Amino acid sequence: MCKRFIDIVIASIALVLLSPLFLYVMWKVKKNMGSPVFFYQERPGKNGKLFKMMKFRSMKDAYDRNGQALPDGERITPFGQKLRSTSLDEMPQLLNVIKGDMSVVGPRPMLKEFITLYSPEQARRLLVRPGMTGLAQISGRNELDYDARFKLDVWYVDHKNILIDFKIMFKTVWVMLKKEGVNAPGHVGPSLFKGNASDESKKER
Repeated sequence: MCKRFIDIVIASIALVLLSPLFLYVMWKVKKNMGSPVFFYQERPGKNGKLFKMMKFRSMKDAYDRNGQALPDGERITPFGQKLRSTSLDEMPQLLNVIKGDMSVVGPRPMLKEFITLYSPEQARRLLVRPGMTGLAQISGRNELDYDARFKLDVWYVDHKNILIDFKIMFKTVWVMLKKEGVNAPGHVGPSLFKGNASDESKKER
C-alpha cells in the first residue's frame, strides 16, 4: 500500500514538472512522424494480466510488398533513435503508473509472447507490478543477456523495499544521462527472448 501511494505521488509530481517537456516531445513526434503520437502495446503486468503500455512513437510505419512491417532498424528514424537514447519515449508510462498498471520501480514489462517461454523461476518476475525502471535497467539495460536480467528481476521480487526503490530511481537518472545500454548488440532496442537453453535442447531431442 505504501509503495502504491509513493508511485502515485512520484508519477503525479513528475507529470506536472515534466509537462512542458512532455508537450514539446509530443509536438516533435507529430512534426517528425505525424499521427499517432503515442504507441500502445499489450504487455503483461502483475500476475501476467495484460495492459496497454504507452510510449512516444519512435518508428515510422513502413511495410514490405507483402504488407509485413519492415525490421525495426529500417523503421526507426534518427529522431526516434535520439528519443530512445534519452529514454524520453518512456515518459507516457507515468500515466500507466497512475492508472495502476505499472510501478515506478519493478521488472520491466516484456513482450507478452515471452510468458510461455519463462521457466517457473523466471515467471516469478510477474509477481509484482512491472516498472518504468528496475534493477536490470541500472545494471546494463539491454546489453545484459536475458538470463542475467531475469536473475536481477527475481532478486528484486525477493528483496524489494522502499530504500532499494529509491536507490534504483536515483541511479536511473545517472544511467539515462550516460545513454548506455539502450540497444542490445546488433539490435534496435532489446533482442528477442527465444527461451532457455535447456528448453531448446529438449525440443531438439
